[in-house]
Amino acid sequence: MTQRIITGVVAGAVFLGLAIMGGKPFHILVGLLTIIAMSELFKMRKLEILSFEGILATVAALALALPTTQYFPKLGTDSHFTLFTLCLFIMMGVMVFTKGNYSFEDLGFPFLSAFYIGIGFQNLLAAQQSSLFILFLALFIVWSTDSGAYFIGRKFGKTKLIPSVSPNKTVEGSLGGIACAIVVAVLMVFLYPNKAPDINLFKLIILVAIFSIVGQLGDLVESSLKRHFGVKDSGKILPGHGGILDRFDSLIFVFPIMHLLGLF
Repeated sequence: MTQRIITGVVAGAVFLGLAIMGGKPFHILVGLLTIIAMSELFKMRKLEILSFEGILATVAALALALPTTQYFPKLGTDSHFTLFTLCLFIMMGVMVFTKGNYSFEDLGFPFLSAFYIGIGFQNLLAAQQSSLFILFLALFIVWSTDSGAYFIGRKFGKTKLIPSVSPNKTVEGSLGGIACAIVVAVLMVFLYPNKAPDINLFKLIILVAIFSIVGQLGDLVESSLKRHFGVKDSGKILPGHGGILDRFDSLIFVFPIMHLLGLF
């Protein structure tokens, strides 16, 4: 537990510090997180990240995640998806020359992984560029959901949520996590009314409940992946916490939904 707390404090301080700083330092951090997350997925699948498909899929994920229009303005406003598509087409072209050893189905895992990781971190970066309050709101919704679900689940949990995917999660814990997220979000809006989005309290509660549920879904999706590939953690880079995907699985789902619902 001590190791987990120390890792959480240090990693959180680095992430939040660079998020507040913004600019290229934060872009570099997001790029590193994208590369590590891709390597964790490939390792779970027992594929080499330094293979041709691994490198190309990682480049595709980086193309989605990073602000390519800022660094390569001549590529146009839709350069994220143009570069992603280019990487995909290159891999499809290579498939032609493998004499059936690399099929269309084989493309699915690397490029679905690239889309999953790339879109998640793209929206994280977009939230940071739009409003630090929104970034912090997402972080605190996810963190309070996790903490509330854990402690309330341990105290009152009786009904298993989805035991085939995550045997320790309970319905009571899930509802407790949603309630905690709502309380934390309302407190944030109350303490920083000038920075909060201009929405009424009822709508805020509904949105936070949605984000909390989506965050839990993101966590369950990663649990399902780990169970499918027979691994306990996505990686070991964060002592006591596991891998990057173990820490960002919920946020990868939450940020795109926040964007979809117009918070940034």
